[in-house]
Amino acid sequence: MRNVLEYLEQSAEAFPDRIFAEDGSGSCSFPEMMIRCQRAACGLMALSAVREGTGVYMEKGIPALTAFWGCVYAGGFYVPLNPELPDDRLKKTQEVLMARNIITDDAHLEKAKELFPDAKILLINCLTEADIDEDALRAVRARMIDTDPLYAVFTSGSTGVPKGILVSHRSVIDFIEVFTELFGITENDVIGNQAPFDFDVSVKDLYSSLKTGARLSIIPRSLFSQPVALLDWICDKEVTVMIWAVSALCLISTFHGLEYRVPEKVRQVLFSGEVMPLRHLRTWRSFLPGTRFVNLYGPSEITCNCTYHILDPERSYEDGIPIGIPFPNEDVFLLDHENRLILKEGSEGEICVRGSALALGYLRAPEQTAEAFTGNPLNHAYPERIYRTGDLGCYRNGGELYFTGRRDFQIKYMGHRIELEEIERAVGNVGQVDRCLCVFDESRQKLYGFYTGTLDKKELHAVLRKKLPAFMVPGSLTRVDAFPLNKNGKVDRKALMELSRTKNDKSQ
Repeated sequence: MRNVLEYLEQSAEAFPDRIFAEDGSGSCSFPEMMIRCQRAACGLMALSAVREGTGVYMEKGIPALTAFWGCVYAGGFYVPLNPELPDDRLKKTQEVLMARNIITDDAHLEKAKELFPDAKILLINCLTEADIDEDALRAVRARMIDTDPLYAVFTSGSTGVPKGILVSHRSVIDFIEVFTELFGITENDVIGNQAPFDFDVSVKDLYSSLKTGARLSIIPRSLFSQPVALLDWICDKEVTVMIWAVSALCLISTFHGLEYRVPEKVRQVLFSGEVMPLRHLRTWRSFLPGTRFVNLYGPSEITCNCTYHILDPERSYEDGIPIGIPFPNEDVFLLDHENRLILKEGSEGEICVRGSALALGYLRAPEQTAEAFTGNPLNHAYPERIYRTGDLGCYRNGGELYFTGRRDFQIKYMGHRIELEEIERAVGNVGQVDRCLCVFDESRQKLYGFYTGTLDKKELHAVLRKKLPAFMVPGSLTRVDAFPLNKNGKVDRKALMELSRTKNDKSQ
């Protein structure tokens, strides 16, 4: 197999009457989805080139999926552009992407024209009215290979410019083949999609469904502010598999949603994005004692996940939850600061990955790509790429691998990887702000911002909400007269952390 569209085509043949996807507006079968995507591709082909990126600016749902795979049938790759993101963020993304075409729907048409004035704005419902040209589709497919790009997702960049992580067909196929087999996902499953489509957690939902024939239940975004309605959806749709970000699971347990209604059909909960708080894990396990829980780890650069740990129902995990063992065909290892392999328990090192699941690199960012995707320092015989995650880990408890933090100022917060420098730069660029520094309390999952200047913190919060995604706006902003310095004359971030914890304790 060399193209993910083979998953769609095989499922359309194997399950001609089965619902593939449902969202808040309707549903469609596998054959219906295939035909819609092929029509969209034929409408797009004259406007795009092979291996060209196309932005998809619309809410998650069946029309967005049609646009995604329409781009792929046309020989290109898709880039989800989430309408929830601030205008400034979307404009910066387009500056990197430089998409000639943006696909949207009627609801977002005018906004798309405003945000992307240099691109051609295409309506998905118009594209799907095109006639299918079988010869043209075959000609495009014949030119494609498995290392062609499939999608790009954008993440935070330390320079203030979002980074586009470009992932190939081969990487997704390599991962999904083992993912669905390891966790026994079949045509009898209903996958409850939580993640936005610009968050790579959703990749597991989409392609597991395409491959196996499982029904994809796309949960409307609005329900994640309505725990009761959210639980009703999960239960009424008979969801059996939840591949969710930790923060979304905690939303339900925080508001005692499981006391209202228990999703008894759920047989697997696979979580990722950040460390699962034990209190919330215990809540979920108490209501779903027969359900399998799995901790998944891995950044977008290695295509979703590289390790997994199936939780033992008899284990308390008081000493933390391991990130587990590598997926088949992926090698995960630790390197110290001198690029030496770490095998000894208790010794901390950077988590590195090699294998087919590695992303192609960062879109139009060769220097950042070269910095993160390097040659394997353990292999002196031939060239071999590895990805340096920037995450730290160590072995404990008989060789189990644990995540222990970051080696730089990048953090994991609300399931997203964030460069603190990007937040600091955004705050520092606001009028009446002189300088900003941020600290992240990982144990409490709290993001704090400290700044010097004359701007009121409420006004600053309002400005940042227009400039940054919600998950990048510090939960607490504090104006200070000056930053504390250490003995070397540098800003004392440890002192800021203590100040943030003092503020947190007083607010309890």
